[in-house]
Amino acid sequence: MKRETAIFAAGCFWGVQYYFDMVPGVLKTTAGYTGGYKDHPTYEEVYMHKTGHAEAVEIEFDPKKVSYEKLVHHFFRIHNPTALNAADGINIGDSYRSALYYFNDEQKKIAEKVREEIQKSYSQPVVTEFKKASTFWPAEDYHQKFTARTGRGMCHVAYEPA
Repeated sequence: MKRETAIFAAGCFWGVQYYFDMVPGVLKTTAGYTGGYKDHPTYEEVYMHKTGHAEAVEIEFDPKKVSYEKLVHHFFRIHNPTALNAADGINIGDSYRSALYYFNDEQKKIAEKVREEIQKSYSQPVVTEFKKASTFWPAEDYHQKFTARTGRGMCHVAYEPA
């Protein structure tokens, strides 16, 4: 089976991971940090804005069951992409920014197309950061599947993937 990877940052990673775990075709999700300048960041460093990283979720998916375009639509659906450094409306700061990290030109092209489509439904500009994917640092074990384990951290996410 062919696997592809996507990385999305949409505020607190707990709810984002929980949501994408329910999307048919998603094979694995990992909460973590990316987009910054410090190697091996810790939650405390990211939370205190000392790394430049965003809380993000790395998603492995089967492209025969769910397209990258569908995942990008889900990504834009679960947060406010017009809020600078407050994508989930609850947490504030660059570690909670709206960001999409693409792996190749095709992903970038698809993401830009979807951004143009969804921009029409907002009166404010979509401020989602688009960056080439770099090293993804998995978060500490206690963050993995946090919402599924505890029932907490669903913050801003609607839970029925369309």
